[in-house]
Amino acid sequence: MSVQEYLDKHLLSRKLEDAVNAAVRAKTSDPVLFISNHMRKAVQSVITKVKARQILDSRGIPTVEVDLHTNKGVFRASVPSGNSTGMYEAVELRDGDKGVYLGNGVAKAVKNINDKISEALVGMDPTLQSQIDQAMIDLDKTEKKGELGANAILAVSIAACKAGAAEKEVPLYKHIADLSGKTNPTLPVPAFTVISGGKHAGSTLAIQEIMVLPIGASKFEEALRMGTETYHHLKAVITEKSGAHNCNVGEDGGYAPNISSFREALDLVKEAISRTGYNDKIKIALDVAATNFCIGKRYDLDFQSPQKSGQNFKSAEDMIQLYKELCSEYPIVSIEDPFDKEDWEHIKYISNLGICQIVGDDLLMSNAKRIEKAITESACNALLLKVNQVGTVTEVIDVVKQAKEAHWGVITSHRCGETIDSFIADLSVGLASGVIKSGAPCRGERLEKYNQLLRIEEELGDHAVYAGEDWRQ
Repeated sequence: MSVQEYLDKHLLSRKLEDAVNAAVRAKTSDPVLFISNHMRKAVQSVITKVKARQILDSRGIPTVEVDLHTNKGVFRASVPSGNSTGMYEAVELRDGDKGVYLGNGVAKAVKNINDKISEALVGMDPTLQSQIDQAMIDLDKTEKKGELGANAILAVSIAACKAGAAEKEVPLYKHIADLSGKTNPTLPVPAFTVISGGKHAGSTLAIQEIMVLPIGASKFEEALRMGTETYHHLKAVITEKSGAHNCNVGEDGGYAPNISSFREALDLVKEAISRTGYNDKIKIALDVAATNFCIGKRYDLDFQSPQKSGQNFKSAEDMIQLYKELCSEYPIVSIEDPFDKEDWEHIKYISNLGICQIVGDDLLMSNAKRIEKAITESACNALLLKVNQVGTVTEVIDVVKQAKEAHWGVITSHRCGETIDSFIADLSVGLASGVIKSGAPCRGERLEKYNQLLRIEEELGDHAVYAGEDWRQ
C-alpha cells in the first residue's frame, strides 16, 4: 500500500489539512505540537482497560485503587471506608480471611474489577457517566451492590468521572456540575474537626466530633486560615490546662483530650476561637453519633469509660434538654445524629424545635429511601453525604438533588479511613453542597481535600464564590 493509498483509506488527508489550517489560524509558534494536539482531540476517547489494586487507607486497612485507561490517558481513583457500616448502605466487599489483614482484604473486589467490570466497560465513552454507572449496576444485579462490591464499583465510577472531565477538557468540578445540571459551582464552608471523641478517639468523650465552621470568611482561603489558626490555638489551650500529652489526635486529626464533659470540650473550643479574634465569624457543629452509645432507649455518656459506664445514663428527653442548653450557651449551628438511628420520634421533635440544623448521617446512610422517609416525616433538615454509602457518582448526584429539592442542607463528608484522593473536594464544589467535612487541618489525607479547594478557588479567580453565610443554601 502506498502512502497516498494509506492516507485515502483512513481519510487522513482531510484531517491533516484541517489540522494545518487550524495551526495557521492560531498563528502557533510550535505547529508540530499544535497539529499533534489537534489530531488527538479529533479522536473520540474510549475506555481501553480498567486495572485495580489493593492499597492501604489512612488507618492501614486495605481499600481499592483503580487506574482507568483510555486511548488518551490513565485516570486514578481510590475509595474511602468508614469505621462501621450500616444495613441501609451499599455493601463494601471484604475478603473475610482472618489470616490476611484480619479479614479486611479487598482482593475479591479487585478481582471483580479486573475480571468483570473492565471487560464490561471497554469501548465506552468516559463522558457518559450515567451509562457507565448503569452498566456496573446491571452487572452487579443486587440492590446494595453486594455482588461486585460498592468499593469496586465506586472506585471505577470516580475514575471514569475524572476521565470524562479530561475528555471534555474541563476541571473535574465543572464536569460534575454539568452532570448534575448545576450552573453555580460554589466553594464550601469547611467543617474542621478540632476535637475527636467517641469511636474516633481513645478519650472518654462520648460525642464523636466537635467542628468549627468559618462561615464569616470572605473566601475559602481565608476560611482555611481561620480554621487552622483555631486548631493551633486549641492545642495551646489544651496544653495549658492539662498538658501536651492531652494533644494526641484521633483518626481524623482532631485533638483527643481525656475529658468526658460536653461543656468542658466546648469551653476549650470557645476559648480557642476567642484567642483567634474571629469570634462571631466562626460557628460550632457537633457530630454526636448517638447510636454508638444508645443502650435500649437511654444514652450512656460514659460509654468510653469502662469503670464508669452505666452511671451516667440520659433519656431522650434529657438529651433534648442538654442540646437546647448547649445551643443557647455556645454558637452551635448544626448537630449531627443527636439520637439513635432508629429513634425517628425524637429526631423529628428536635428538628422541629428549630434550635439549629439537624443532620442525618447514621439516620440516613445516604440512602434514597431513608432520605425520602425523613423528608416525608420532617425528621431532619440536612444530609451528610458519604459517597461510599451510595456507590456511584450518578446516584450521589441523585441523592443530593433529592435533598436540595427538600430545601435541606448538604454536607459532603470524608470517612474515617481516607486516601489521598481529593475527589470529594471537586464534588462539593460541583454540587454546591455548601459544607465539606474533611477532618482537621492535620494529616495529609485530610489536607489533600482542603488543598484541592484552594487550587479550585485560585483557578476560578474572580468567578469564585464561597458559600459563607449562605452555607445552607
